[in-house]
Amino acid sequence: MHFLIVGILAIVVSAIFSSSTFIKPKYKSTALIYPSNNFYVFSDESESEQLLEIINSLDIKLRTIDAFNLNEAYKISKDEPQYLTYMLAEFNDNVKFKKTQYETVEISVLDTDPQRACNMCDSIIRFLDEKVGLMHKIKYEEIATIAKKDYALISHKVDSLEEKLNFFRSEYQILDYRTQAEEITKGMVKVLASQQKNSAGGKELSQWLKNISEKGGEYEILDKQQSRLVSQKDSIMKVYDQSVSSANKKIIYGQRVQNPIPADKKSYPVRSIILLISTFSALFVALLVVLLIENKKTT
Repeated sequence: MHFLIVGILAIVVSAIFSSSTFIKPKYKSTALIYPSNNFYVFSDESESEQLLEIINSLDIKLRTIDAFNLNEAYKISKDEPQYLTYMLAEFNDNVKFKKTQYETVEISVLDTDPQRACNMCDSIIRFLDEKVGLMHKIKYEEIATIAKKDYALISHKVDSLEEKLNFFRSEYQILDYRTQAEEITKGMVKVLASQQKNSAGGKELSQWLKNISEKGGEYEILDKQQSRLVSQKDSIMKVYDQSVSSANKKIIYGQRVQNPIPADKKSYPVRSIILLISTFSALFVALLVVLLIENKKTT
């Protein structure tokens, strides 16, 4: 009989104290996101693990706290000496991030206002996109800066080689080593065959042949160097253009698999569990009391 009374009292008291009068109900909103193909991998971790690391970053948490004035919702004064510690502890209790078995990242938010919980979920995804976008922008701008410096350096080398080649062209009339060498050789064969070596044309061919034999090899080396550098310039310019373009793109990095919606049913507290635990606890304490009383009577 005593246990029945204790059990009934425990149920009644638990029901009263677990009501909305004493414990304000909280509603949960959940979103699932997946790293998009545009997500830049910064380390050996998987894309989902990196996404989880970034979304767990302090600046995203602080930005969410400020955006929704959560200090008012959580009733924590900004004048409190340990404001940040208390604020983050409360935030971490109500906002959870985890990786699922399917490599998606789950964002769940508990709040007394179902619409705010939904909005927080949505904003966290947006803050994530902006943060990853900024990280990518910094990375691509760094690549563009390096490419720009390399381009300037190679351009200087190309210009220097062009000056040397122009000297050979003007002083020795060397324009295309291989083609000219072949044509001059053919011309000299004809001149020698017709015994016109001492003619004006023959002397000119002889001078060209001398120039080609003395300076042609050097000209060809410089010409090949310039061709390689010009090809490098084109490749570097492509890298620069792609980096500048990528740095200024607005891209979604957290692809939404499931959008958050305002909950129409509370998730906390679960009154049935509270009632169950409270009742068993009360009965257990009552049993201990009875055993102590019986023990005293027998001693």
